[in-house]
Amino acid sequence: MDVRLHFIVEGQSEEAFVNQTLKPHLAKKSVWADASCLTTSIKRNKIHKGGVNNYPQVKREIIRRIKGDQKPDAQFTTMIDLYGLPKNFPGYREAMGFKDPYQRVESLEYALAKDIGDPRFIPYIQLHEFEALILAAPQKLGTQFIEHDAAIRRLVTMANSFNSSELINDKPQTAPSKRIIKEIPEYNKVVAGTIVAHNIGLHTIRAKCQHFDQWLNKLEQLGLE
Repeated sequence: MDVRLHFIVEGQSEEAFVNQTLKPHLAKKSVWADASCLTTSIKRNKIHKGGVNNYPQVKREIIRRIKGDQKPDAQFTTMIDLYGLPKNFPGYREAMGFKDPYQRVESLEYALAKDIGDPRFIPYIQLHEFEALILAAPQKLGTQFIEHDAAIRRLVTMANSFNSSELINDKPQTAPSKRIIKEIPEYNKVVAGTIVAHNIGLHTIRAKCQHFDQWLNKLEQLGLE
């Protein structure tokens, strides 16, 4: 069965990743995807997109998108970062009580699904942010930053010290993006980040990022139902 899948994503990097990497992959499974950034505010008739600063704004946007397509072949999913998630997110306090990051993010996704309350909605929160996908194979940063061999080797050594790049933590100075920027100050997630993630490929990312892999499995199954 053909399915139309609407991605509601945190920012431009996630939008580009969906369009460049996930969209063609899912099309092979009869899942036809599109992506758009969250609208975070409208000021002086100007629409501002990207970022998750306040949960009520996020909820309104998700509900608006769901109500905008009531056809039975429509499905919805999110791609937002755990890092920097607002404290008024549903289930936040309970989820932060889990030491295991996987339990934490699954608890938050469950609370989000319950709060949205639509069976067509598949919540996804990235552990801990988009750059975890890049740190699945940081050596690929060399395709964009050929003058940073030593810095990239340090990133490879760091990433290899974790069982999964999804477990690279979310402290202000040690989150995945902060680690990359420390070594490569000119790193830009929207441009270089999405290119590197695409070059790494879904096979490698899925092998290193089990939560991402579980989500993508769910999306692939939509075309088989």
